[in-house]
Amino acid sequence: MSDSSRDTAEGAGWGAAEPGEYKRLMPPKVVKLSWLDPKTLWSARNGVVASWFGDPTGRTRGRWVAQREAAGAPADKVIRREDPERFSFMVIGDTGEGDDSQYAVVPGFLKTSQGTRFAIVASDVIYPVGSADDYGTKFFRPYQDYPAPIYAIPGNHDWYEDLGAFMRVFCADAPPLPREPAPRPFTRAWARSLLWHRPRPGDGRHLDEVRELRSAPEQQAVQPGPYWAIDTGPLRIIGIDTGLLGTIDAEQGAWLREVSQGPRPKILITGSPLYVDGEHHPCTIEGGSGTVDDIVRDPAHHYVASIGGDIHNYQRYPVDVDGRTLQYVVSGGGGAFMHATHTIPRVGIANVTEEDFRCYPLRGDSLAFYSRLYGHRLRLHRFFTLTEAEATAVIAERLGIPPTRTPGGPVRVSRRVRLVASLLGAGGRPDRPSRFRLPVRKIYTQLFSPSSATYSPPFFKSFLRLDVTPEEVRVRCYAATGNRAQEIEPPVEDEFTIPLA
Repeated sequence: MSDSSRDTAEGAGWGAAEPGEYKRLMPPKVVKLSWLDPKTLWSARNGVVASWFGDPTGRTRGRWVAQREAAGAPADKVIRREDPERFSFMVIGDTGEGDDSQYAVVPGFLKTSQGTRFAIVASDVIYPVGSADDYGTKFFRPYQDYPAPIYAIPGNHDWYEDLGAFMRVFCADAPPLPREPAPRPFTRAWARSLLWHRPRPGDGRHLDEVRELRSAPEQQAVQPGPYWAIDTGPLRIIGIDTGLLGTIDAEQGAWLREVSQGPRPKILITGSPLYVDGEHHPCTIEGGSGTVDDIVRDPAHHYVASIGGDIHNYQRYPVDVDGRTLQYVVSGGGGAFMHATHTIPRVGIANVTEEDFRCYPLRGDSLAFYSRLYGHRLRLHRFFTLTEAEATAVIAERLGIPPTRTPGGPVRVSRRVRLVASLLGAGGRPDRPSRFRLPVRKIYTQLFSPSSATYSPPFFKSFLRLDVTPEEVRVRCYAATGNRAQEIEPPVEDEFTIPLA
């Protein structure tokens, strides 16, 4: 087994590593996606517009569901597969940037997915706005050699064009919804319609052509809508659609309660993780019907795990619920830019301690990555750039924990190192709040997130393989760095077992 980032700096991808061969998989011309580009931000405005003038996602989703049921999709939205009691599947989240950080994942994904029965994309299949024109380079081309079906749940970015392309690709080539009547003037709905981003005329005209890249019969997957359940082996896997703003509508909530009944062990796949960054986000069900996590925690429903995308890294919180452990996982590191983990404070939530918590990249590697990024971006290399050893040491000091990875020798944590860590929003201990941490975290690691045009390996990407038996589910989080060593033998960054008995 190859070294992981928890073992050595080389296992994390640092040092003079041989570049990976993933570039051979990429198209000749790659359009770099930058979240600093005003055009990109403007095209992705629908989330902000929905928060100001009302979220139409629930109504639009209901229309899609009604259309699919009228076309013959099962009303219970259950996909009944004929998999054996022992089988494996993949989960990969937030994939579709179509650049180096996405394609760097592909060699390791193909290697570790051998023998799996299917894969699931957990949120944000296509960036920036879920356009049908982007499916060729951001879905069909990178996964053309994965020989099994791929199912998906949409993320907020897939909703930025009202989910039309997602429904065409994953739901039996669903036709566009009829245009609704114009809203009354000077209402919130009218203001929203004026600002709403819509697909370009002729969007997706080449979709049938690029589908040929995944046209083998054994690769086909048809799902009944944007949310669904899969009965497979001893498991029921339930995928929910959290739309633009991270909630589900009342109709979907009622369906979720219904398909959660019964003794069969269940895993939730969601576009909005329920535990993330040391916080609990239970996911509201509209109409005052409680939360998604209420359903997950109910012992009568027999959930064993919840896996969410949206946040572009890996995190795990083993939460004790009335004497049983529920694994809450963030798995959004499948291709989009890396969200920082160094901003996560020392974990102490729902009886999950820092010793129980796992994340990838490690906080020190995240801080070293961002320091290098902003050293380059601000042309302040000598001031901002921290070595991975310095970053690991200052994170250990701030959180009051031993270094996750043992440094090669003594490391001096200077005033400059501490200042850079504070400026880049590094987390700390709850009993030692930092006046810098909260505002800087929002500014540096959310508004000015890295883009494909501004960084190179290690990318710190990740994906999951789940091996199922009647007795247990073995879950492994694999890393992809963009370096050749991790392509040849993808390292395991986390591994745990979920009992099903």
